[in-house]
Amino acid sequence: MKTHFATEKIVEKGVINNELDYDRALIADRKLRLLSKENPPLKNLRMKLREIIANYENLEWSDPNKIDDNKLAESEKSEAVAEQERVFIENRKQTIRPKLKQLDLTQENLGSILGHKSKTHMSELMNGIKSFTLKDLIVIHTLLKIDIALLIPVFLSVEDQEKIIAVVVKLNKPNVISTIALAKR
Repeated sequence: MKTHFATEKIVEKGVINNELDYDRALIADRKLRLLSKENPPLKNLRMKLREIIANYENLEWSDPNKIDDNKLAESEKSEAVAEQERVFIENRKQTIRPKLKQLDLTQENLGSILGHKSKTHMSELMNGIKSFTLKDLIVIHTLLKIDIALLIPVFLSVEDQEKIIAVVVKLNKPNVISTIALAKR
C-alpha cells in the first residue's frame, strides 16, 4: 500500500503522473524548504522536485480548456488524501520524539539502532521525505512501545477504497459492502 510520498522515488522517475503524487510533491517541497536550511544537500533534491512539479503544472493546469469539474473534483480529493498522509506523518513524528526523550535517546541514536548510518537519513525518514521500512517501524514499535497503528497508516486511499468496493459489488457480497460503507464513515 502506497500511503505516502517518497520524494526520491518521484525525482528518480522524473515525472509526476497523477494529482495525488502532485499534491504529495507540493507537501514534500514545503518540507524540503525547511529541511534544506539544516541540510544543504537537500537543496539539490528540492530543485529537481520543483522542476518536476512545474512540468506537471504546465502539462495539466496551464490550459483552462482542460480544467473541468471532474479535474477539480479529482484535485480536491487528492489534496485531502495527501493532507491526511501529511498529518499522519507529523503525528507519528510527534509520537516518537517524546518516547525517545523518555529513554534518553536521540533521533540519531534511533537511526543507529535501525542500522541507518546518517543523521540526515533519519531526519528524512522522520519527516516523510523517505519511507520507513516495515522492519524499521516494527523495531520502533517494540523499542518505544508505541501502538503500531500510530506508526503504520491503517487507512486506505480513496482510490483503493473505490477499487475494493467495485470488486465487492461485482462479487455480489452485500455483507461485505455494508462493512466497507461503515469503514468509510
